[in-house]
Amino acid sequence: MAAVLAACLALPLVACADSDAKPQRQIDVHDPVMAKEGDTYYLFSTGPGITIYSSPDMKHWTYSGRGFDGQPDWAKSVSPTFNGHLWAPDIVEHDGRFYLYYSVSAFGKNTSAIGVTVSPTLDPNAPDYGWEDQGIVVRSIPHRDHWNAIDPAVIFDKDGTPWMSFGSFWEGLKLVKLDPSLTRLAEPQEWHTIARGDRQKYQPVDKAGSEELEAPFIFEKNGYYYLFISRGLCCKGDESTYRLAVGRSKSVTGPYLDKDGVDMANGGGTPLISGNKAWPGLGHNSAYTFDGKDYLVLHAYESADNGLQKLKIMNIEWDKDLWPVIDPAELDSYQGFKVK
Repeated sequence: MAAVLAACLALPLVACADSDAKPQRQIDVHDPVMAKEGDTYYLFSTGPGITIYSSPDMKHWTYSGRGFDGQPDWAKSVSPTFNGHLWAPDIVEHDGRFYLYYSVSAFGKNTSAIGVTVSPTLDPNAPDYGWEDQGIVVRSIPHRDHWNAIDPAVIFDKDGTPWMSFGSFWEGLKLVKLDPSLTRLAEPQEWHTIARGDRQKYQPVDKAGSEELEAPFIFEKNGYYYLFISRGLCCKGDESTYRLAVGRSKSVTGPYLDKDGVDMANGGGTPLISGNKAWPGLGHNSAYTFDGKDYLVLHAYESADNGLQKLKIMNIEWDKDLWPVIDPAELDSYQGFKVK
């Protein structure tokens, strides 16, 4: 007993509160994005109303509410079969306000729209906390549009101009300029195709097709814009084939070239990290610099837990040619837990 007590005194209290307690289960999130306000990290995930967590250390996460108590008023008008789950958020801070982008859609369809809601703070205990929906930013309509308005990610270029990348399957991933309000498209509109796959000809335009790519995220570093994308299939547990690829450009609008010089708009993309036996699929990443360190944030499906998706926060290193390098061992070494 003395040996057990001594061992417990050397460990965090949560690990030894009960020597017979079950191991903590890692936090399950999908399509994670993050922001930091003050000394607190905030995590946003696909789910009813967009699920929000907070943490002091990026490892111990406390449930902190939702972006919506219900669903956007306009959601059913875009997607009649919408089930209340808002997909693939993005979070950005600008001029003292936080902009939370989200997707309304139905699986395998492009009856979709990207909306945005705004709050002056991320702290749910602050007196001025509260999300105010700004409505639709961009919408895709079957037969009219050969792209899918989901998976948004916003970046400001070197001149301070806001851009939003988005897309899933169909005829590739798009980049569009935003109005300075960040709530609608700039006029006149400016669109770019930044990544495509191998969509076969003559496929019906109302079908997702064979072009397995989605979730673009642009990260500025080293004098480049790096475009991360997810390839393969998500959301299939142990059968998921999700994996990450990357390219880069000196211009936010592209072209984004891989290590071999192939344009991602022509099917290029250097593999970054893929799944393994324990984590068969991983993807839908975001990327950040916090306190001088670069991080890749994503979800991975865990074989040991029936293919349930888990949060992974991994260090980004850079090789001599300034390409990102991810250590697959961090899939096992990083563990995040829901503490309340």
